[in-house]
Amino acid sequence: MSLRTAQRASLVDQVIDQLKEQITSGSWQMNAKIPTETVLAEHLGVGRNTVREAVRALTHAGLLECRQGDGTYVRATSELSGAMARRLRAAEQLEILEVRRAFEVEAARLAATRRTTEDIEKIEKALSKREETWSGGHVDAFVEADLEFHIAVVEATHNSVLMDLYGDFAAALRASIAAAGGSLKQNYIPHDAIVRAIVAGDAAAAERAGHACIEHILIALTESQDLAG
Repeated sequence: MSLRTAQRASLVDQVIDQLKEQITSGSWQMNAKIPTETVLAEHLGVGRNTVREAVRALTHAGLLECRQGDGTYVRATSELSGAMARRLRAAEQLEILEVRRAFEVEAARLAATRRTTEDIEKIEKALSKREETWSGGHVDAFVEADLEFHIAVVEATHNSVLMDLYGDFAAALRASIAAAGGSLKQNYIPHDAIVRAIVAGDAAAAERAGHACIEHILIALTESQDLAG
């Protein structure tokens, strides 16, 4: 860990900043267990009470989660993603899919006009991985591959705000994609049309293709909920 001994002024704030840096830099990965209070206090050169207060503040912000008798884990990489995760845990899958449509359809449209050769290669590679994981029947791997594909499309927009917002939405998207995959069963939703439109630089076609994919998922999810009801 690259932690520095804290100065005396505003100790708690300094410790909060350093712990947050471990999270945002990726030193502490999502869902990873962070070092114990005693270890952190030793590295930072502060008392355990100071560390406890800093951890409590980051837990309240949604970045950390304290599990009694187990330890403290990373739950989000920013205050925004922490707040979004709390909100989305209470959301319905249909609501999440509707937000996905807003993000992904616009991303496809923008990507078609802004993509670079490198972006196209990344998108095509992500599409191939998506198809492979589906064919192999690996649900968890497919969820990650599907998300990687959409992240590649979002990155091709070169809109930093959209990229950050979509990244913060990722945790909820994993649950959404998994739920959609379970409801679709054998109904694979090809994303080839999105890629073809982006490669061709056809924004309108990319928008239509992105919209069609989400509509397909929405219909399938609605039908599965009707059957369950």
